[in-house]
Amino acid sequence: MTASSPAAPNPAVSNPAVSNPAAPNPTAAILIIGNEILSGRTKDANLPHIAEKLGGIGIRLREARVVPDVEEEIIAALNALRSRYTYVFTTGGIGPTHDDITSACVAKAFGVALERNPEAVARLERHYQPGQLNEARLRMANVPAGATLIDNPISQAPGFQIGNVFVMAGVPNIMQAMMDGVLPRLQGGPQLHARTVACELAEGRIAEELGALQDRYAELEIGSYPYFRNGYFGVSLVLRGTDELRVEAATEELVGVVRRLGGTPNVTVGTKG
Repeated sequence: MTASSPAAPNPAVSNPAVSNPAAPNPTAAILIIGNEILSGRTKDANLPHIAEKLGGIGIRLREARVVPDVEEEIIAALNALRSRYTYVFTTGGIGPTHDDITSACVAKAFGVALERNPEAVARLERHYQPGQLNEARLRMANVPAGATLIDNPISQAPGFQIGNVFVMAGVPNIMQAMMDGVLPRLQGGPQLHARTVACELAEGRIAEELGALQDRYAELEIGSYPYFRNGYFGVSLVLRGTDELRVEAATEELVGVVRRLGGTPNVTVGTKG
C-alpha cells in the first residue's frame, strides 16, 4: 500500500465551481470521538481549525457530533454522516491505548478488515528507538483494508482516509499537521465571502429589520452574535455567501439600518469583529 495518494490539484485552481458562485458547495461533517470531550476534561480545539480550513476552500461544514468511546455509537454516527455529506472528518481515538477504538470502528462501518499496514509500521520503526516499539504502539499501525495513510510529520503515527472519511488524531497540533496534508485531496467549491458589521446595539433593537434583510437576501447566511466588551453590549452581524456582490449589497443595506437605529457600524472583511 502506498503511503499516500498523489496530491490532487489545488481546488482553488482546478475546480470550475470556484469561478461560478451558483455552483453547489461540497459539504462536510466532523465526528469528535472521546469520553474526555463529553466529560469536560478536555476542551475541543479541533473543530474551529477544521471549519476555518474547509471554509477557505469553499467546503461548508454542516454538522458536528461528539460521541463517546463506544463502538456502536461511533459506527452509527459515522455511517449516518458519511452517507449525508461530501466529506467526514473524525478526530480522536487512534492512539495506543485500550480506549483508542476509532480505527476498528471505521473498519466495521465500512465492512472491511482491520489490517496492520506495513508502511505505517515502517514509519513507527523509524520514529522509535530500538526496543521502544512495543505492541501497544504497533496498534497505531492498524488501519482498515484499502485505506490510504494520512501523514503525521510530528509523531509519525498516521491517520488514514477510506472513502469520503478522513480519520485524524485528537491532539490539536498533530491534527493540524494531518489536516494540512489532507487539504490537497479535497475538491473545493465556490469561495465563501463574509462581512461583519459590529455595533453597540442590542439584538432586540435590530432583530426585526435583520429578519427582513434575510428575507430579501435568502441565498445568504446572516447571523447575529451578541457580545459584552469594555462595559458595553453590542452585536456582531455576519453575512456569508458565494456571490460577493450580493454580500456587499446586503452589507450596505445593513450599515444603513444600523445608522438609522442610532448605531455606529464597524465593517470588516471576514467573520471577526
